[in-house]
Amino acid sequence: MTADNEKNIRAFLAIEPPEDILQKISSLQEKLRREISGRISWTRPQGQHLTLKFFGDTSQEDVNNICAAVQKRTVSETKFNLNIEKLGVFPDARRPRVLWCGVTGDVEKLITLQKKLDADFAVLGFPAEDRSFKAHLTLARIKDSRDITGMSEALKKYGAFAAEEFICRELILFQSKLSPQGAVYTKLAEFTLSG
Repeated sequence: MTADNEKNIRAFLAIEPPEDILQKISSLQEKLRREISGRISWTRPQGQHLTLKFFGDTSQEDVNNICAAVQKRTVSETKFNLNIEKLGVFPDARRPRVLWCGVTGDVEKLITLQKKLDADFAVLGFPAEDRSFKAHLTLARIKDSRDITGMSEALKKYGAFAAEEFICRELILFQSKLSPQGAVYTKLAEFTLSG
């Protein structure tokens, strides 16, 4: 097996909110940390992104093919507006596993773009997602929902959280390297939306 075919690049395609919105999310996380306790792992603000497709471990050849597919797709797609707002949990408040911020705005356009990309990636050997795409930013992962306290109160208190609207102008292919301090993200490629 050549180095090109080694699947040692953990990759995903995402939208990265602007820095000012990431700062607002960071402030929200600080408030939530004071009010929610238990076995919970908080995401780092600089790692916040709206994932469109997680590829897992890929080879350099896979990365090249993914880049070509995204480039071809973004040429015909126009930029769109998104808002980061609201607070929620997956799968539900009784058994929370993920604490998230929602996405509103041109969500239909975002969902349509994600479906087109998913179909493009299926041709490359990356199976389409089984579940429907839910646009969100992960704030925290709950390791054991039985010992979490303060979650329902925090959801009520900060449920109406809203950052400002931003224009999604590009998609980014990231590499994720796991470390003891959490994942470290590196931009592999950026794809500008037309219009």
